[in-house]
Amino acid sequence: MAAQKINEGLEHLAKAEKYLKTGFLKWKPDYDSAASEYGKAAVAFKNAKQFEQAKDACLREAVAHENNRALFHAAKAYEQAGMMLKILGITTKGCPDCGLMEMQKLPEAVQLIEKASMMYLENGTPDTAAMALERAGKLIENIDPEKAVQLYQQTANVFENEERLRQAVELLGKASRLLVRGRRFDEAALSIQKEKNIYKEIENYPTCYKKTIAQVLVHLHRNDYVAAERCVRESYSIPGFNGSEDCAALEQLLEGYDQQDQDQVSEVCNSPLFKYMDNDYAKLGLSLVVPGGGVKKKPAATPQATPEGTTAAPAEEEDDEYAGGLC
Repeated sequence: MAAQKINEGLEHLAKAEKYLKTGFLKWKPDYDSAASEYGKAAVAFKNAKQFEQAKDACLREAVAHENNRALFHAAKAYEQAGMMLKILGITTKGCPDCGLMEMQKLPEAVQLIEKASMMYLENGTPDTAAMALERAGKLIENIDPEKAVQLYQQTANVFENEERLRQAVELLGKASRLLVRGRRFDEAALSIQKEKNIYKEIENYPTCYKKTIAQVLVHLHRNDYVAAERCVRESYSIPGFNGSEDCAALEQLLEGYDQQDQDQVSEVCNSPLFKYMDNDYAKLGLSLVVPGGGVKKKPAATPQATPEGTTAAPAEEEDDEYAGGLC
């Protein structure tokens, strides 16, 4: 069966080449017919599990469509070529070099899908472009999280330009979680703020509260208490935040952190409100350590009034400066 499909694919390739040939009576290649034959060859090779040959046929189909100025069909062929590389990476699992194969094939697949997305945009089909970029992000997420973040942010921008804010913020959320996972906290703080702004715009206020918790945890892991406090203060303007359980928990968390009370911080971070957040943020809470090793700040010494009404100096300052003698 496989041999039959391979032969079928080779026949389609031969037909495609004939359509591209020019001569005395044929001045212009027949790109449309050639693209059709390359597409049929790709399907035959795929059915024969010859994914490298299927990828090559898809690429030839894409070039033929480009020459015919059929951008949408060219983009689709490039995307199919990328998916052939993805399948090729998966089918190598179990072999000694499968990790290396996956590392080589998936970045190449992502490049082809990115190229397809640019052509979808040029063709005026942004939704298709965004979906292609999201697929590329999923492909590369475990191998190159930094590239995946970039792809998810690109996808969010496409959706945002199309005023599809719910889809945009979903992709930003994926990018934020990857940034947190990679401990890129400065970038994560900015990404979460953008999420929060969009949720405010679409009036999803309860999710804004959760994003404030995520922001505070990220800022505290950045050792920036001032930024964490400012996040909470600015969130008072969000309808319903002041008086919510999220607000009360964050105030308690910041108080414990400021007072170097590890027990109080741990109690808040182990509460269901924090533990049932997205896994990446829940881990931030569970790993949060207050500065100073959890030793509580000592309360400031209160001055004591003398019988005459004057204020006594603190005990450590009562030593006579001449106690050691004039010399």
